[in-house]
Amino acid sequence: MKINHIVALSLLVSSSLAIAETIKGTNYQSPYCGCCKDWVKHMEDNGFELDVEYVQDMTAKKIDLGIRPQYASCHTAEIQGYTFEGHVPAEDIQRFIDSKPSRMVGLAVPGMPMGSPGMEYKDQKDPFEVVAFDENGNTMVWARHNQ
Repeated sequence: MKINHIVALSLLVSSSLAIAETIKGTNYQSPYCGCCKDWVKHMEDNGFELDVEYVQDMTAKKIDLGIRPQYASCHTAEIQGYTFEGHVPAEDIQRFIDSKPSRMVGLAVPGMPMGSPGMEYKDQKDPFEVVAFDENGNTMVWARHNQ
């Protein structure tokens, strides 16, 4: 009887692991930015696996990835063909990837709002929006936080 329970448990664990596949990507950031490292840790704590590529000229990299100045922040990630700018919460990225939007190419949190992932400081939580953007720079609000 115990062997059947062990077999059933091992099948349950292996099927759960197959479902929870790690989402991989690359984060481009300055080698001198601490909040970027904190954001990567936030992503890893939420099931993402990000390679970190240190870039001296982030402006050129952002232009190459289609990030417009009005929604720029300190780091930029590429995950599953989409671009994520700044301190976007992992839950919003997960929802975006799951929905596979055809027109939007990424999400951004303009600036560096206190209380966003990687920008935690004591109990300070500034309100911020996550915007979805398309190739032409059109945006829509994807999520609101700390409202």
